[in-house]
Amino acid sequence: MLFSSSVFLFLFLPLVLIIYYVPLRRFRQAQNIFLLLASLGFYAWGEPWFVLVMIGSIVINYFFGLWVDYNKRRDRSCRAPILLALLINLGVLFVFKYLMFTLGILNGLGASFVIPVIELPIGISFFTFQALSYVLDVHRDRGKVQRSPLKVGLYISFFPQLIAGPIVKYETVADQIDNRKESWEDFSAGCARFVVGLGKKVLLSNQLAIIADRAYGMAGDGLTTSFAWLGAVAYILQLYNDFSGYSDMAIGLGRMFGFHFLENFNYPFAATSLAGLWRRWHISLATWFRDYVYIPLGGSRVDSRAKLIRNIFMVWLCTGIWHGANWTYLAWGMVNFAMLMLEKYGGLGRGWPKFFQWLYPLAVFLLTCVFFRSDSIGAALQYFQAMFGFGAGLGDGLTVLYLTECWLPLLAAVVFAAPVAPRLRDWVGKRNCVALDLGYALLIAGVFLVSASFIIKGTYNPFIYFNF
Repeated sequence: MLFSSSVFLFLFLPLVLIIYYVPLRRFRQAQNIFLLLASLGFYAWGEPWFVLVMIGSIVINYFFGLWVDYNKRRDRSCRAPILLALLINLGVLFVFKYLMFTLGILNGLGASFVIPVIELPIGISFFTFQALSYVLDVHRDRGKVQRSPLKVGLYISFFPQLIAGPIVKYETVADQIDNRKESWEDFSAGCARFVVGLGKKVLLSNQLAIIADRAYGMAGDGLTTSFAWLGAVAYILQLYNDFSGYSDMAIGLGRMFGFHFLENFNYPFAATSLAGLWRRWHISLATWFRDYVYIPLGGSRVDSRAKLIRNIFMVWLCTGIWHGANWTYLAWGMVNFAMLMLEKYGGLGRGWPKFFQWLYPLAVFLLTCVFFRSDSIGAALQYFQAMFGFGAGLGDGLTVLYLTECWLPLLAAVVFAAPVAPRLRDWVGKRNCVALDLGYALLIAGVFLVSASFIIKGTYNPFIYFNF
C-alpha cells in the first residue's frame, strides 16, 4: 500500500487514527497491539504471502534478543547469538535479493545452476536492518530487551517506516514503545509534515519521473546531449523528492502516533563537499553502517591510513550491495568511494571558490546516479556517451517540449532542494502573526487537496525505494 494512494489516504489512515484515539485512547498496550495488527495488514495489502517473512523475522529476532540478554546477565559471551542473528537475517536477505544474481554470475563462469524466479518482498532491506538493530542494540545496552514479542513486532513492522525507511534504530524508539506522549502539537505538526512529503512525492517527484524515464529509456536509441542532461537533472530531483518525501511522510505519521523518528535528509544538495553531501543524504542508512560496520572495524581510530581506507571501502561496498543485485549499484558505490578518497587525501575541492565547492559534489552525485538509474553498465555507458556529445546530436525538440511542459515542477524542485522552507518557516514563526499562521495552514490544505486530486485522477505514481 502506497502512502500516496487513495486507499491509504481516505480509508486506512483515517480508520487507524479513529480507532487509536477514540476507543483505545487510554489503553497503551491495546494501542500497541492494534498498531502491530494494522502494520501487518498494511504490509499484507499488496504482499499477502510475504507478511509471513515479516512475522518470521519478528519471531526469530525476538528470541535472539532474549538469548543475548540471557548471556549478558550471566556474563557469558554473546558471540554465538550475534553471529547466528547475522547469519540468519542476512541469509534470508541474500536468498530473496541476491540469490538469482549470484547464480547468474556463476552460470556465466561455467556453472549450470537452474535459476529460480524469486519475487522480492517490498522493503525487505529496511525491516531486516531494523530487526538486526534490535538484537545489536540489546547487546550494546542501547535499549532494554523486550519480553513481549508483540512489542518487538511493533518496532520492526510499524507501518510509517516499514517499507522504505527511514531505518529506525532500536535505541531511538525503545522507550517510546511504552512511554511516548501524544499531544495536539505533535499531531498537527505530524499532519503538516506528512502533507509536505505527500506534495514532494505527488506534485514534484511523479512529474519529474516522466522526464527521467523517457530520457533513460532512450539511451542508445536517439538520445541527444541536451535531453540526456535534462533527464539526468530530472532524475536526481525525482530521487530526492521521492525518498525525502517518503521520509517526511513517515516522520509525520510517526509524530501523529507519538513516535519521534530522526531526520533522514538535511538538504544534501546544499553541501560544499562530497562527504558533506553524503552525511546529509539517507542519514539513517549512513548511521546504521557507521554504528554497525564502520565503528566495529575500528572507525577512524585505527593505527594506519590503509586501515581507515579499508573501513571506508567496506562501508561503501556494503552500501552499494544493499541497494540491489546489479553491477550498476556496485559501480555507483565504488565510484563514490574513489571520489571521497580523492577529496579526503587528494585535496579535491580544497581551497576552491565557494561556488565550485558546492558545484563539484553535486556534479559527482548527478554523474554517479547515471549508474544508479541505469539497468546495466552498458546502458549507463551509452547514457554517458549521449551526455558528452556522442549520441544522436546536441539538441532536439524533445528537450524544448519537456522544458516547456514541466518547467514549473523542475523550478519548484530546484527551489525546495535548497533550505528555503526552514528559513521561511523560521521567519514566519518569529513574526507571531495570525495572518501568516492562517496562510501557512491554507497552504498546507491546498497542497493536500491538489495532491489528492492528482492521486484520484490516477496520475503516474512510481516509487523508487520500493525496489530496496
